Amino acid sequence: MELKKIESLIELYRDTLLDDVVPFWIKHCVDREQGGFTTYIDADGTLLTSDKPMWVQCRFTWLLARLYNSVEKKEEWLKLARHGVDFILKHGFDTDGRMFYLVTRDGRPVRKRRYLFTETFGVIALAEYARASGDEQARQKAIELYDTLIMHYRTPGILQPKEYPQTRRGKAHAMPMILLATTQIIRQVDDRPIYKDVVDKSLDEVLNDFVKPEFKALLETVGPSGEFIDTPEGRCVNPGHAIETAWFIMEEARYRNDDALIQRALPILEWSLEAGWDREFGGILYFIDVKGMQPIQYEWDMKLWWPHLESMYALLLAQHLTGDEKWEEWYTRVHDYSFGHFPDKENGEWFGYLHRDGTLASSIKSNCWKAPFHLPRAMLYGWKLLEEMRASAG
Repeated sequence: MELKKIESLIELYRDTLLDDVVPFWIKHCVDREQGGFTTYIDADGTLLTSDKPMWVQCRFTWLLARLYNSVEKKEEWLKLARHGVDFILKHGFDTDGRMFYLVTRDGRPVRKRRYLFTETFGVIALAEYARASGDEQARQKAIELYDTLIMHYRTPGILQPKEYPQTRRGKAHAMPMILLATTQIIRQVDDRPIYKDVVDKSLDEVLNDFVKPEFKALLETVGPSGEFIDTPEGRCVNPGHAIETAWFIMEEARYRNDDALIQRALPILEWSLEAGWDREFGGILYFIDVKGMQPIQYEWDMKLWWPHLESMYALLLAQHLTGDEKWEEWYTRVHDYSFGHFPDKENGEWFGYLHRDGTLASSIKSNCWKAPFHLPRAMLYGWKLLEEMRASAG
C-alpha cells in the first residue's frame, strides 16, 4: 500500500474513532444516575428502552479501557471504564457465577441465556480494565469468570442443549471462535497454562472441524466431530463471522510468529468474500447457503455494519502480512462500500442495518447486538495496524 494512502487512512480511522464514534457513545449512553450504560438508542440518541444488555455493558467497558491502554492515558476513559465495571460487578452476576443477559436500568435481572457469550465479554472487560488500572480485584474476577466459562463449556450436560442430542447432535463455530479472542485478551494479565490449551484446542476445532475445503467455506454448525449436516443450519455460512475468525487466527499467528498459521487463515478470508460479496448491489450478504440453496434466515440478504468492519481489518492485516495486492484490492472495495453506506452524516456514528440495495432498513443505533464495539474496535485496530504499515513502508 502506498505511503500516501496509508497516511490518509490513519487520519480517517483516528478521526472517525476519536471525533465521531467515541464522543457519540459517551454523550448518549453514560447513565450517571443508575450506573452503567443505556445503549438501546435510535439514530439521534433517543432512548428506546432503559433496559441494559449486560454484554453491551461489558463491550463498552472493554473499549474504554482499551482506549486508555493503547491510545492515551485519558482520565475520562479510565473513570468511565470503572463506571462500567462497578455496574457489572454489582448487577451482572447470578449466584452460580454466571452472568445475566439483560437487566433493568437499575440492575434487576430480566433474562439469562444458556449461551456463554455474556461471560466472554465480561472476561475481556474485567481483564482490560485490570490492565489499565492495576486493579487486582478486577483481574482476579476476570480469572474466576474465565474459569467458570471454561467449566461450563467443557462439562457435558451442564448447559441446556439447543436440540435434543438423542435426535441430532451438533456444535457451533461461535464458541471456539470467541474463546480464541477472549483468551488472547486475558492472557495479557495472567499466564496460566490453560490459556495455551484453550487457544490450541480452539484453533484445532475451527480449522479441522468447521473449515470445509470441499465447500470452500467455514461452516457455522457441524456435527460433534466435524461432520457435515445437510440441513439449512448445517449448510449455513455467515461470511462476516468467518472473516472475523480469520483475523483472530492471523493475530494468533503474529503472536506465535507462525507463517503456516497465516496460510491456514487466508483461504477462509478469500472464500468468505468470494461467496458473500453481492455482485449486483455490492456489500457483504449476511447469510449464504453453502450449496447455493435459498437461506432460511429472513435477513439473509441484508447488509449489516459489523461484517464489513471485520472484513476491513482482516483485509488490512492480510495485506500487511503477505504484501499480496489482491488483499488491498478487496480492502478498497469493502472500504468504499462501507464508508459510502453506513455513516450517519447527520447524527454521527454508523447505521447498522441496510436493505440489500443499500438503502436504510432501520435507524436504530444500538440494541442487544449493535453497540460501541465493532465500529470503534475496527477503527482502533485499523489505525494502529496502519501505523505499523507506515513504519514498514518508511
